[in-house]
Amino acid sequence: MTYQAETLTQKEIWATNADLTTLRHKLLDLICEQAYKEGDFVLSSGQHSTYYINCKPVTLNPQGALFTGRVLLSMLSKDTQAVAGLTLGADPIVSAVSVVSALSNTPIPALIVRKEAKGHGTQAYIEGPTLPEGTKIVVLEDVVTTGQSAMKAVARLRDAGYVVEEVISLIDRKQGGAEFYESVGLKFEAVFPIEEIQERYKTHSN
Repeated sequence: MTYQAETLTQKEIWATNADLTTLRHKLLDLICEQAYKEGDFVLSSGQHSTYYINCKPVTLNPQGALFTGRVLLSMLSKDTQAVAGLTLGADPIVSAVSVVSALSNTPIPALIVRKEAKGHGTQAYIEGPTLPEGTKIVVLEDVVTTGQSAMKAVARLRDAGYVVEEVISLIDRKQGGAEFYESVGLKFEAVFPIEEIQERYKTHSN
């Protein structure tokens, strides 16, 4: 799908002030239209799947980023001091949450965790502002399957001296991620369980 940039009219600038229920519904519709596909797919794990989700067309869409930032910001506990995620899927998500938090006058910095250390300079795994040891960070993810991807970010952040107790994802594929996080003592929430997306997708495709 080709995205065409649009100039928003005054009537369309509702997303900055719309209630969270409306934003959640709009985000769900965008995911069904631009992120969720049905067919025969091979996942990165090598497993076959009858559906595939790529959230980047949504989280890099200007309206989608705003919906994502506002919805996820509302799910953070008040003592959250930063958000972080594993590159690449989480990059636009943590950025959106951080920008929306600043607009809400509750600024929360964002960190991006590399899969491999930078090959030059400081050779760092973590990009973003340097935060005090003990900073409480929530890890954000676009899609959770087994839970292993976000766990890499959790491990790197903890190695750097940060406190990580929770993972929040846009989508839970319900393939063991929630159970895995529980087994390692992490709290886990998702905006959308996969069943909700699939049910809504049916109405879009009819």
